[in-house]
Parts: sequence; structure tokens; C-alpha cells
Amino acid sequence: MLVQGVKYLEFAIRIMKDYRNVDIIHCNDLEPLPIAVLFKLVSKGRIKIIYDAHEFETELGLTGWKYLAVCALERRLIRYADAVITVCDSIADEYAKRYNVQKPYLVMNCPIPQKIGRNNEFRECFPIREDQKVLLYQGGLYEERGLELLLEVFSKIQRDDIVLVVMGNGPLEEKVRSAASSCGSIFYHAAVSPLDLLNYTSSADIGIVITENTCLNHYYSLPNKFFEYTMAGLPVLTGNLPEIRRFVQLYKCGMTVEEGTADSIQQAIECMLELDLQDLSRNSQNLAKTYNWGTQEKVLLEVYRKVGGNAFESPLQKKESYLN
Repeated sequence: MLVQGVKYLEFAIRIMKDYRNVDIIHCNDLEPLPIAVLFKLVSKGRIKIIYDAHEFETELGLTGWKYLAVCALERRLIRYADAVITVCDSIADEYAKRYNVQKPYLVMNCPIPQKIGRNNEFRECFPIREDQKVLLYQGGLYEERGLELLLEVFSKIQRDDIVLVVMGNGPLEEKVRSAASSCGSIFYHAAVSPLDLLNYTSSADIGIVITENTCLNHYYSLPNKFFEYTMAGLPVLTGNLPEIRRFVQLYKCGMTVEEGTADSIQQAIECMLELDLQDLSRNSQNLAKTYNWGTQEKVLLEVYRKVGGNAFESPLQKKESYLN
């Protein structure tokens, strides 16, 4: 922790040299917000702050004094932000209620709009038959995202017409590799370039995103992989969490798992395979027509116009700083 503190201080000193050339600080998460507020105070309010809370910063599973400290820090500093951005309605409502601030703008984690045809990347990589449905988990291989439950399901499932492809990198990679080596219905593929990602995504038949309800941040989650699946036209199997459930029900583009257990996931998979997947796919594509980066970018640009004023309108004469 001491080393991290020293690095944080060094970072602040290093960028302090250039603060006079900065008009807007886009503060990605809570960690750099103290530096941004310092610059705003030193500049006597000239520098504007956009606080981009793309996680529920205080609800990431912290406990005890760490939780209290993070809550106090965010409560104190958020009032210096000229605009706040977050990723879903539920988190935006919580911020407005907790801190008595204007409801944050919503900028969702959606991919760039593009036409994605059907691809066959996974069948070219693995011995997957044409008559087998490919269920895809893509993203970080971390605990509390339903991945271990999926491995349990496919390690014991008694049917030959479906397979699980896990694509990504992370701490659970060895566990996935082990499951894939011992089970013919599980395949592992390393993470691919973002430029190639949707070509692989569209090679599956069903996308899976089952975040476990272990903290409020997870409960309100609306991950980018959900929108990647829909952009690729995949029906989606999701956990029973409010934000993602709302989209699935509104657009009728998949199913939700009622309980976070292996048996419940297996039952949901079997029920979903009885549905018209082509119809669900069309509904996913309809969702993607509305929820993509083309629409979300407009919100972000409007935030910059409101905060930056003339500084934003003359980008060649001014600079913006992004603190990550």
C-alpha cells in the first residue's frame, strides 16, 4: 500500500506540470478524483471535472473501515464534479439519492454499431459439429461471474447437442483449461483483439452472462458483454439481476436464470433450447439498433458540450486530460 501511495503521488506531481493547459479532466473511476479536485481548486474552478463512475464505486465488496473511507471520499469529492456519468439507471438513481446530486448521465458500455454476419470461428478452431449449439462465455475469467457454475453444468450435462466455449483471460484460466482437457463439451479460447471480437462472438449460438449477486455493484451490473452479444445477434442467457433482466424482458431476446445454482442454469439452458433461437436473435439485433456506441456517444458529447462550453467547441486550441 505504501508503494502504491508513492506512485500515486509521483503521478500527481508529474501531471501537475501541465495542468495550465487542461480544460476538462475526464476522471475514470474514483481513484484519480482527488487529483482532479486538487487541480480544479488550484485553477480556481477553471478546470472542469467529469466523474465517470463506470462501476458502483463504493459497492465493490469492500467492508469495514475501507468501505467507510471510500464512501466518505466519494461523498466529499463528487460535489466538485461538473458532471457525473454512470452506466445504468439503477446506479444513477442511487448516486442521486445518496449524495443529493443531479441524476448522472447514462453512457452504457455498448460496442460500435456494425453489421456482423454469421461466422464459424469456433468450429474452425475446435471439433464442434454443425448440429451442436455453441454457448459462449466471453470476457474476464474471474470469480463471481457464474463461470465456475457453467463449468460444473457442462462437466455433468447428459446431452450431446450443446457445447460451452469460454473465451477470455484471467485468474480462472487454469481451471477452465483443466475442465476443457477433461470434458469434451467444454472448449477454451484465449482472448482476442477487440477488432476481431465480434467475429468470434457471432460464431456462437447463445451468449451467457451470469454475474453472481455478491455485492450491490454486481446486482446492478449491465456489462459490455451483454451488448456485444446482442450486436452479434446472439440470444442471451442472463442472471436474474434487475438491469439486465429489464432489457431481456423488454426486447424478448433471451432468458434469465431464476437462481444462481448449477441446476437452475442447466434448467434454463434446456428451456432456452426449446425456444425459437432465430426469433430471439432478431430481437437481439433490434436491441442493438438502439443500444450501441452511436447512440451512447451522443450522450457523452453532449456532456462535454455542457461542461466545456467554448473549450469543447475549439478542441484544436485547447487540450483535454483523461485520468485513468
